[in-house]
Amino acid sequence: MLQGSFVAIVTPMHADGSLDIPTLHNLIDFHINEGTDGIVIVGTTGESPTVEVHEHCALIKTTVDHVAGRVPVIAGTGANSTSEAIELTKEAKKLGADACLLVAPYYNKPTQEGLYQHYKAVAEAVDIPQILYNVPGRTGVDISNDTTIRLAAIPNIVGIKDATGSIERGTDLIIRAPKDFAIYSGDDATGMALMLIGGKGVISVTANVAPKLMHEMCIAAMSGNIKTACAINAQLFPLHQKLFVEANPIPVKWVLNQMGLIDTGIRLPLVTLSQVHHSTLLNAMKNANISTKNS
Repeated sequence: MLQGSFVAIVTPMHADGSLDIPTLHNLIDFHINEGTDGIVIVGTTGESPTVEVHEHCALIKTTVDHVAGRVPVIAGTGANSTSEAIELTKEAKKLGADACLLVAPYYNKPTQEGLYQHYKAVAEAVDIPQILYNVPGRTGVDISNDTTIRLAAIPNIVGIKDATGSIERGTDLIIRAPKDFAIYSGDDATGMALMLIGGKGVISVTANVAPKLMHEMCIAAMSGNIKTACAINAQLFPLHQKLFVEANPIPVKWVLNQMGLIDTGIRLPLVTLSQVHHSTLLNAMKNANISTKNS
């Protein structure tokens, strides 16, 4: 079972929006050196909605190749078209990903039976570990806990990234799901609480900018060291909140640029962080002892 702090890594881009592969390599090395337990490539934070299909596959390939087995690689392969999700998942397996993360089909708003049949079709078509991804605030559709439990019976559906932020729902899943089915937090602000009651880690935005602290917080929370987990989480909490002052990944890419780790590139319709939020993010960085490139 995959456990720990998995970074939903940004896709570095040049100022003109083109992919910056050498910087992605540098980010991967940064994360591995800082203790990140796994890399999630081309998720929401990686701007999956605006990378072209050939870029999507190239990002998976370069990540798998550069990681070279040092940590697990989870490839985002979800789509609102079941056939497209199957093709992306097949490609991720061929390229050597360790698992796939599949966001709930967005915009077309399937029923719960439609969600079940969608995920079942992908799982049966591609023999690779698959993690469901429930983020109703973005997709407009919510994978119910009952549907998740049904899907957990499919052997290669191995977990869920729960980004509802609801500890009540997470608790219900942890109680009801098979023991080999992992519940990961997709909401940094409630991630520690979920791990303290049995969650197996986070798929995190905050880990982009504070990988060592996120790894250490996960270890403490999953081992029941409440005092240490709470202390680290308090240090990170302003980041958990303020990295969402505008749509993800706008704030996290701005912070990474301030750290000197990436260029300013982001793709329309997203734009760079509004000036009004700069001091807010700088204060959150200071609380987590994160230095800017000019400090």
